[in-house]
Amino acid sequence: MAIVYLSLGSNIGDRVGYLQQAAGLLNAVPEINVIATSSFYESEPWKMNSENWFVNAVVQVSTTFSPEELLRECQRIEAQLGRKRTTQKEYQDRTIDIDILFYDNLVLHDNILTIPHPYFHKRAFVMVPMLEIAQDFTHPLLNKTVMQLYEELENPEMVLLYGTRI
Repeated sequence: MAIVYLSLGSNIGDRVGYLQQAAGLLNAVPEINVIATSSFYESEPWKMNSENWFVNAVVQVSTTFSPEELLRECQRIEAQLGRKRTTQKEYQDRTIDIDILFYDNLVLHDNILTIPHPYFHKRAFVMVPMLEIAQDFTHPLLNKTVMQLYEELENPEMVLLYGTRI
């Protein structure tokens, strides 16, 4: 079984409800077991033109899925929760976004998937929730813990504790 960290984010509709539903749907898949979840955090949109703030969380799961199978399952759950993908290059508002941050210590870069997530070390909104559940996890490319990477952020955006866990 692989240990995987997923980020969950939503900035339209029932943001907390979408995160809760996504975690529940992930855990309902026989090949996925949710091990730990962070609290919810609210943050401004990152590199996108939207007035809708995000609610974010990080979930630790174990899975027998390959990275590609897990990606397909995450995209299936996103579609089930109303995520509409477009061909536009810029970020769009979304009901739910599920990103694979880390898959064990795997390093993968192909046409459909990059692991570790290429922007993890630049995003406080995923690092702060991950600090709760895996602050000592070491980034397989940067060879630094999540805590070290967070401490090195030059301009951490505002991340507010939203209050509850999944």
